[in-house]
Amino acid sequence: MNSAVEELLQQPGIWRANAPARNTGLEHVSSGFDSLDACLPGGGWPLGAVTEILHGQSGIGELRLLMPALVELTRRGRWVALIAPPHIPYAPALAAYGLDLSRLLLVHPRAESDALWAVEQALRAGTCGAVLAWPRRLDERSLRRLQLAAEAGNSWSLLFRDVRSAEQPSPAALRLQLEERKGKTLVQLLKCRGGHAGQHLLLDLERDVRLPATEAPAVEQPVAEKPARRPRRAAPRPLSRPPAPAGTPQLDLPLAGGAPRRGRRR
Repeated sequence: MNSAVEELLQQPGIWRANAPARNTGLEHVSSGFDSLDACLPGGGWPLGAVTEILHGQSGIGELRLLMPALVELTRRGRWVALIAPPHIPYAPALAAYGLDLSRLLLVHPRAESDALWAVEQALRAGTCGAVLAWPRRLDERSLRRLQLAAEAGNSWSLLFRDVRSAEQPSPAALRLQLEERKGKTLVQLLKCRGGHAGQHLLLDLERDVRLPATEAPAVEQPVAEKPARRPRRAAPRPLSRPPAPAGTPQLDLPLAGGAPRRGRRR
């Protein structure tokens, strides 16, 4: 009897209540953190849905947490759109991660209503793998519109919101709350469609990450009577904060301080 039950449970259409669903009907991309993938339905971030990142302050690792997935999406040839980012993206840090900068799109709308319209259009276009936005105010109706747009374009909608938004109902498939804990990042799953809410993970964003390998560029040898000494190339440290002018506000990678510039693409 027990063997028959175990055989039944091995069927892919059977979901155990104590395990995250693997067949969610959505496409997923790995987070780059094995322990987080194990908690997420489908084994990664859900495309075609809204993910909310709630935090009390900026620069505690909210973007570093997403970088492996964003890198993977650009390698698939899809765009990553940043709508009204609060700081200017730091291109050298993004490139050090492996992000294809030719697939990065920046949009700086003039008004909050224009920003939400831009997010919805980018999600529906179907060419954006991920659309990141930092809305100040967002009601449930607007959230549902973004959820439908993400489904239509099979895009990953990422909304960075204040932690107080946790009290607001949301149709998002995934809601995470981040806190800084002694140099590490505490990830709380507030809502997880197809999985278990209430789970807590303590991640070291520098050591636990699994970044895809990048190919080193070829170095041409100079022609000389004596062999030229090749300078030692220090390994890039994309997780360290780049220096900024005094008095300039700055986030941990990949955003650096400064006022937004006009333009759609850098």
